[in-house]
Amino acid sequence: MRSLLLFGDSNTHGSMPAPHLGFSGRYSLEERWAGRLVRLLPDWEVINEGHPGRTTVHDDPIEGAHRNGMTVLPALLETHRPLDAVLIMLGTNDLKPRFSVNAGDIALALERIIGFIRAFGAGPDGAAPGIFLVSPPPVEEAGCLAEMFAGGAAKSRLLASRIKEVADRTGVAFIDAGELVTVSPIDGVHYGAEANPVLADAFAAAVRRHFG
Repeated sequence: MRSLLLFGDSNTHGSMPAPHLGFSGRYSLEERWAGRLVRLLPDWEVINEGHPGRTTVHDDPIEGAHRNGMTVLPALLETHRPLDAVLIMLGTNDLKPRFSVNAGDIALALERIIGFIRAFGAGPDGAAPGIFLVSPPPVEEAGCLAEMFAGGAAKSRLLASRIKEVADRTGVAFIDAGELVTVSPIDGVHYGAEANPVLADAFAAAVRRHFG
C-alpha cells in the first residue's frame, strides 16, 4: 500500500468555521475532506497531519513556536517514512500581520519546504517522495478572525499565482483550491461543510493522475 502525507493547517485538520475565538469544533472523520480521501483512495494510506495555526516556516510569537511547519517537518517525515507522496497545503496562517510577509514570501517558504522534503530521503528506498502543492483559497476579513487576518485578504488573492510559479519552477503537481471552494463567511478562513466532498474528489483525482 502506498502512503500519502497531508501536511497542512486547520483546514486539513478539519476545523469548522469559528463563531467566536477559542472555538475548536472539528468535522467528523466521515465529513472532513481528509477522511473522505481515505475512502476514495483505498489503495493508499492517507495520513492526516493537519495542525491548526501551522505556518510554513515561522515561529508564532503568540500561539507558540510549535506552529512552525519547518520545525515539525523532519519528525513527521521520519515518523511516516517511507512516503510515496506529500500533499502540502499551507500559507493561510502566514497571512496574519504578525508575520509581516507577502504572497511572494509565502511562496518562497513553500519552495524551501519542497527542497527540504526532496533532500530528506523519506521516500521508498531513500528516494524523494512525490509532492503535490495546493494553493489555499483566498481569505476574507470576517467574523472573529477579521482582526487576526487584517490585510490578509488582499495578499491572499496573489497566493495562487505565486505558488503556481513555485510549482512550475520545481516541477511538482499543483492545484488551486480557490478554483474549487471558498471560505466560510462565518470567520473568513475555514471551509463550510459543502467544501469537503469537493476537495476530496479533486485531490483523489489528482493523486491518481500524478502518482498512478
